[in-house]
Amino acid sequence: MTTGTPAPYTTRTAVDESDLAACFQVRKEVFVGEQNVPEEIEYDAYDADALHVIAVAADGTALGTGRLLHGAGVAAKTGGDLTVGSLGRLAVTGRARGLGVGAALVRAIEDAARGLGLAAVDLHAQTHALGFYERLGYVAYGPEFPDAGIPHRAMRRSL
Repeated sequence: MTTGTPAPYTTRTAVDESDLAACFQVRKEVFVGEQNVPEEIEYDAYDADALHVIAVAADGTALGTGRLLHGAGVAAKTGGDLTVGSLGRLAVTGRARGLGVGAALVRAIEDAARGLGLAAVDLHAQTHALGFYERLGYVAYGPEFPDAGIPHRAMRRSL
C-alpha cells in the first residue's frame, strides 16, 4: 500500500532522555489521565532497563510508546523463560488512535525482540484490547486477572 506520501509518523527505539521523557508523558496522559492508574504504580523499576519504543509525528510530537522487558531481571514476568520478552505499557494518545500507531509500536517491539534473539513476546492485555492483539497474532492464555483495577489476560506470540 504505497501512496507516495510519507507516513504521518515513524517508530523507533527511544535513544535519549528527551525520548524517555516523551514516552513517560504519553503513558501519564493515557494510563494516569484517561484510565486513572495511580501514578506511583505506572512507573516502576523495570523502566530503567527496558527497551522503550516511541512513535513520533513529522513535527516530533510523541504519539505513542511501549516497552520491552527481557533478561534475567524480568524472568518472573515471562515464566522464567529467558527467550521470551515482555511487551508492556503500550499507549497511544487520543489524537493518534485509528492511525495504526499501536500496531506499528507492537511490530517495532517485536523487531527489537528478534534483534535480541528472543523467540516469543508475552504481554498482559486489557480485556477490551484482546481483539487488537489477536489481529497481530497474539494468543490469550490463562484466566482473566486484575491489574491496576483493570481486567487483563496474558497473551503470547512466537516470533
